[in-house]
Amino acid sequence: MLEIKPVFSALLRSKAGAVMLLIQIALTTAIVSNAAFIINDRIDYLSQETGYPEDEIFSFTVKSFDPNLDISQKFEETETMLRNIPGVENAGLFNASPLSGSGSATGLSLAPASERGPDVRTAYYQADENALDILGLSVSQGRNFRADEVIVSQTRDVFPQVVIVSRALAKELFPEGDVLGQTVYFGSDPLEIIGIVELMKGPWLQDSKPDNVAIIPFVSASAFQHIIVRTQSEQRAAIMRQIEDLMLEDHGKRVIIGLKEMDVRKAEYNSSNTLMLRMLVVLIIVLLLVTALGIFGLTVFNINKRTKQIGTRRALGARKSAIINYFLVENAMICSIGVTIGSIGALFLGRVLLEHYSIPALDNMYILFTALFVIAISLLSVLMPANKAANISPSIATRSI
Repeated sequence: MLEIKPVFSALLRSKAGAVMLLIQIALTTAIVSNAAFIINDRIDYLSQETGYPEDEIFSFTVKSFDPNLDISQKFEETETMLRNIPGVENAGLFNASPLSGSGSATGLSLAPASERGPDVRTAYYQADENALDILGLSVSQGRNFRADEVIVSQTRDVFPQVVIVSRALAKELFPEGDVLGQTVYFGSDPLEIIGIVELMKGPWLQDSKPDNVAIIPFVSASAFQHIIVRTQSEQRAAIMRQIEDLMLEDHGKRVIIGLKEMDVRKAEYNSSNTLMLRMLVVLIIVLLLVTALGIFGLTVFNINKRTKQIGTRRALGARKSAIINYFLVENAMICSIGVTIGSIGALFLGRVLLEHYSIPALDNMYILFTALFVIAISLLSVLMPANKAANISPSIATRSI
């Protein structure tokens, strides 16, 4: 028999500790369930596939300050020099580096800008026909750019006529299919879709539409250039160590800045998310430990306060299991009320986070698992002091007589 009525009566006579523990359990349930959900969401975000062989790619920026330099010619020579380095798979000029948090975006539409039609937010890369190979990508439908389709210019007076898009962008632009050969507009410039890449991410993983990406065969001939290099993964570090010397040897009147691996750029961009994830893990551990210690402490306090009462029960023939069950039932009653209140609080907190911080809606399964986990911890926390109480000698009841 669980003897709920006498346990409840005992709790009413000593309400302060029970109420404080109840509040603690409720707060733990509400906070831990939401924190666990956010952690899982951030883990999914941080481990998402990007489409790129991140361990093979690095990039850097070149600033040339030779006024007599033929920029276009020099960078063609530089690309050739980089591609001839042992261990380099390919290299070329880009307007931005993927996953870096810095780049360009526009609105691609099905009508020219003059008609003011709806558009789709799109991150875009500008590079030559080597772009896909440099990024470790391939078209799943259609074809790659031809060399004669690439425009090298300092202005947009002449603009490419073709584009390669990601699968996500293709579906948003043409949800009914039939994407290849369709025309989209970059401002007023028409672009024919000639290829589709299944997965490639833009510069901003936290963007509302990070999978909407286009590659345009355009190279801006300017003194400020961004270069991306893909290598054999095991040789990337060695190549990076010599890249600045090789670039300056190729042409001394320029500066090399921002030399970094793609995965390092991605990690730096995601550093705030990584920090938040670690802080939430620490928060969960601390809350659960504090709750467990609170339960343990309240049980020890109650045992010390009821030592003579427990001894009397033992003298009257109460089994050890009955003593243990008493404290387990007492704790279960407090925990059940606390978990119920905490579950309601978790739902409310989840809605607040959804409304103000654009966090996905809380999955109720996280509340259920958190509640079960808190109950399990509470029962485990009470077992040791309850066992100690069960071992109290019946002679304790007669010591003051």
